[in-house]
Parts: sequence; structure tokens; C-alpha cells
Amino acid sequence: MPKKEVIDAKAKKVDEIAKDFEEAVSAIVVDSRGLTVAQDTELRKELRDSGVKLMVIKNKILERAADQSGHDDLKSVFNGPSAVAFSHEDAVAPAKILKKFADENDALVIKGGIIEGEVAGIEKINEFATLPSHEELLATLANILQAPVRNVAYAVKAVADSKSEEDAE
Repeated sequence: MPKKEVIDAKAKKVDEIAKDFEEAVSAIVVDSRGLTVAQDTELRKELRDSGVKLMVIKNKILERAADQSGHDDLKSVFNGPSAVAFSHEDAVAPAKILKKFADENDALVIKGGIIEGEVAGIEKINEFATLPSHEELLATLANILQAPVRNVAYAVKAVADSKSEEDAE
């Protein structure tokens, strides 16, 4: 491949990653060196099931994409092998999944990332990992909204039961 084509391909890749950094609600950088193939496959499946894509990217491309997307502070975590988990929908999902996986597998190391447009260190990522996911929040909201309807149904049933007892006497 001619040199100009290689440079153009790399520039295109930088643009794609910069766009991912800009559009993602969270992007967590990890070092997954040392994971077995089975562990890596399991991690990728769990992330994919939550709408998160994990990409292994060269540090030079990550540095240029961070510059281009206005996240210069993130460049300090691009040392050693780097993989980035991008989520465009749920800011909590990648942090939660990666934290849980890192706790169970010493080979996975969380380095830092971006959460809701701001560079986040390991402490903030761990804090986000303890928050409920989008689905958990929706389930909680549904339960809260159902409670009054359920209470009315119980009251109507109690009145109906007392009426039928009165009629039986």
C-alpha cells in the first residue's frame, strides 16, 4: 500500500475514534493484556449485550483522536496496550461491567476514561459503577408508578369482598 494511502487510512481512523469520543456518553480505557481468549470473549459479549463496543486501538491513534475531540487530559492513560469501551446510550453500563470484570480478573486494569463529556479517573469510574443501570432505573420507575394503581386495586377488591360478605349474611 502506498504511503499516502496508509496516512489517509490512519487519518480516517483518527476521525472515527474522535467522533466516538465526542458522541459517546462514556468511553472507558482499559488494559486487557493477560486476559485469556475465553475471558476476552466473555467480556466482549457482556459489553455487546449492553450496547457497548470494545475496541483495541493503537495509542498514537487514541492520542490524536483525544486531541481532535478536545480530551487532551485523557492522553496520559494511553500507555501500554489500550482498549476503549464506547457506550452511546448508557453512561453507567461500561463502568459497571468493566469494574465487575476487573474485580474478578486481575488481568483487566481500568486506566481512565470519559463520562458524560468529562475526563474521569479511576475513582469516578468506580463511583459510576455503583450506580444503577438505565434498565434498573426504568424498572424502579415502573414499580413506583405501579404502586398507586396496585393500592387502588387492593382497595376496590377489599370493598367488593366486604360487600359480598354483607350480601351473604
